[in-house]
Amino acid sequence: MTYLKGVGPQRAQALAAELSIRSFGDLLEHYPFRYIDRSMLYTPGQALPGPAEIQIQGQLSQVQSQGVGAKKRLTAQLVGPDGHIDLVWFKGIRWVEKSLQVGVQYVAFGRVTEFSGRKNMAHPELETLASFQQSPAQGLYPVYSTTEKLSSMGLHSRGLSKLVQALISDLPSQGQDWLPDALWRGAGWPTHLDALREMHFPKSPERLAAARARLAFEEIFLDQLVFAYKRRSYSAHRGGLVFSAVGSRFLAFYEEHLPFELTGAQKRVLKEIRKDTASGMHMNRLIQGDVGSGKTMVAFMALLMALDNGYQGCLMAPTEILAQQHFASLSEFAAALNVRIALLTGSVKASERKPILKDLASGELHLLVGTHALLEDPVQFKNLGLAIIDEQHRFGVAQRAKLRAKNDPAPHILVMTATPIPRTLAMSLYGDLDLSVIDELPPGRQAIQTVHRTDHNRLKVWGFLKEEIARGRQVYIVYPLIEESQKMDYKDLMDGYESICRDFPRPQYEISIVHGRMKAEDKAWEMGRFVRGETHLMVATTVIEVGVNVPNASVMVIENAERFGLSQLHQLRGRVGRGAEQSYCILMTGDKLSDDGKVRIETMVRSSDGFEIADVDLQLRGPGDVMGTRQSGMLDYKVANLGQDQKLIEWAREKARAIVESDPGLHSPEHAGLRLRFTDYARNKMAWGVIA
Repeated sequence: MTYLKGVGPQRAQALAAELSIRSFGDLLEHYPFRYIDRSMLYTPGQALPGPAEIQIQGQLSQVQSQGVGAKKRLTAQLVGPDGHIDLVWFKGIRWVEKSLQVGVQYVAFGRVTEFSGRKNMAHPELETLASFQQSPAQGLYPVYSTTEKLSSMGLHSRGLSKLVQALISDLPSQGQDWLPDALWRGAGWPTHLDALREMHFPKSPERLAAARARLAFEEIFLDQLVFAYKRRSYSAHRGGLVFSAVGSRFLAFYEEHLPFELTGAQKRVLKEIRKDTASGMHMNRLIQGDVGSGKTMVAFMALLMALDNGYQGCLMAPTEILAQQHFASLSEFAAALNVRIALLTGSVKASERKPILKDLASGELHLLVGTHALLEDPVQFKNLGLAIIDEQHRFGVAQRAKLRAKNDPAPHILVMTATPIPRTLAMSLYGDLDLSVIDELPPGRQAIQTVHRTDHNRLKVWGFLKEEIARGRQVYIVYPLIEESQKMDYKDLMDGYESICRDFPRPQYEISIVHGRMKAEDKAWEMGRFVRGETHLMVATTVIEVGVNVPNASVMVIENAERFGLSQLHQLRGRVGRGAEQSYCILMTGDKLSDDGKVRIETMVRSSDGFEIADVDLQLRGPGDVMGTRQSGMLDYKVANLGQDQKLIEWAREKARAIVESDPGLHSPEHAGLRLRFTDYARNKMAWGVIA
């Protein structure tokens, strides 16, 4: 950047520090975040005070500094045939004053206000009329994000625009396009270089839309190619274990021990798993399903497929509580089928661990349920055929790979999540996985009634809780826990607990409390009391988001609900409604809500569809926040928007798969540019070995 005209060492250093712009490529990819229609020019007399930014043409005159110290300001006048308007600057006065040329025609851009009966414009963007008329923007004017430090050095939006303009003017008129011609020409898109020009200086809204689509597709397409190669390597190089038969255990369970009729969605997903495991290909499948949709039942029946074909199975959960719950429910099923199952977590004592590991290695133990402890080196299976990972978003790609390495050939992988993920996000986060959705709830479940109440309604809410407890029901009251302010949150929780103890006094009411600062055994004891019905209320932080199944709990109160993301609110709501009784979710907030807060609360009250809620969450917060973290640099998109570009993502996935199938080495002449670009991209993504 130092060698771009108008930059130099000092500005180059500031651009790198403030915006991570270190090269010409970085600058070209620093796209405008919005565009202003500057096709209309007004005279000073036509300009009226108002909220909109407008541009005014006139001759500059009467430039002067006024005041001293903090009250110092620079003023000037822009004079036209029908009057004048005052221009005022309070910051960067020395730099601005040096750049102004009295007597020259200027275009001033900004918001017009009125002060003491005189029209003025504070801190306008100024450009000589001659420069404005030569601008490539032609009406749609780019606005770039910048910082206060850069603005003070003249690198405000207008300054950055000039640098980009200088750089783009040096680009060749034509260049080698790395996307195959059939892709971009067929879509009616411009070349890569033309797309860059149009993104910065669009000649029309239509041409801007086409340029944006092309550049967004490029970002998505490269990630989908990485996924396509990973999928191919799983199946082609390692092969897949073949579950050739649906055996006696599966059939006995289905015909004699199934506690309820499977939903159509559960049957469909089981068929998809059956097809994968019988094909000789390596299964990599993600099951999405709302809380209570029956994912655990599908997981157990998939494990029975592995057992019936002479293989072992395992299920890994992110927390001890969830692992214990899975172990309890699967043990109940396993007992009737002569299936040996064990639990392995960090708190299992060495004396208990030794026989588990011995039986696992000999093959006498059929199923192992546990936490991250399953990934430890001493955990050796005789012949692991199926590994299931619950709440996939709590684990990284590395953990999946470690489980895969527990057997050779690698076991089939089935990952599950009760966090509904928008389809576009699932394809971008887990593009190497096939997607199954359980989109039906078992019959007999009543919809949870969700209401919004403010602090003014607290007495009525407490009265309702007492009515539910009198009917023999139990209640959750959840407080937010946000890492950045754990001390404050802990105080909120303890203050709330003390107040609840006063309003629900013993011995009439018994209260459990659970939070992240408690020891594991204390947490388990408190939760155990609630599960057994010994306490009426559970006051907790979000540690109960997953892993607690209490069918008798009918009310979920969420304090400061505006501080939670939508997906988390939906997960918490899913802790109730697990029995036959009508259940309720009460969202407590203060009286004042931000615009986003209002949308979140209104969405929760209106909808119980986890996928609709996840889509709104994606629009509000973006993919990094929805999933809690960005995986391996994926989704760091500058143009693509996962909330809006569903068709582009689906098309990119389809085209990437087709290219990898037809030309895995990218050796055909039409893929020469793609091979160069993709090899470089894959190397930066730490996936350089994926291409043949």
